[in-house]
Amino acid sequence: MKSKLLVTRLSCVASTALFAAESPAVGTTAPDFSVTDSKGKTQSVSQYKGKYVVLEWFNPECPFVKKHYGSGNMQKLQEEFTGKGVVWLSIDSSAAGKEGHLTAEEANQKMTEWKTKQTALLLDANGKAGQSYGAKNTPHMFVINPEGKIIYEGAIDSKASANPADITGATNYVKVALEESMGGKPVTMANTKPYGCSVKY
Repeated sequence: MKSKLLVTRLSCVASTALFAAESPAVGTTAPDFSVTDSKGKTQSVSQYKGKYVVLEWFNPECPFVKKHYGSGNMQKLQEEFTGKGVVWLSIDSSAAGKEGHLTAEEANQKMTEWKTKQTALLLDANGKAGQSYGAKNTPHMFVINPEGKIIYEGAIDSKASANPADITGATNYVKVALEESMGGKPVTMANTKPYGCSVKY
């Protein structure tokens, strides 16, 4: 029984390791991808060179994602920075049949229901975009500068919980990174440990 349990545990670790690639380092060129969004438009990082881009890994069933959307926190952040010309791409890398997987119709319905303010919601069911960024959690956040370099990678904020009450008083790392960089300053906290549900590749 013990050996069977050990094999099960090892296989779980192996399947996790398969997709737990390292995220590209801050300061390096952001990997490009070509992914169709919920409106049927192809989205890539390279097409937005010259603009700030935020990548947000998304799963509507994840309690940590619900924390930020149910409170309106993520929508507020999206609206603030898209209003300043930042491109915000939410990416659903859940595979077909896995938690959080969305069809285009379901994605558009969710965006309407949650009143989201991102530039586009990308449907990365084959996980290629997620794997190229080593995306591990929902939400896992990346900020890319106008030169196409990653300037922030990690968590949305400093309180790794699913409790909306913890948003107040948390440091929002994405907001700080964007404000510092857009203000001509270096990003003081460029790497943090992402938290949330595992990406369901």
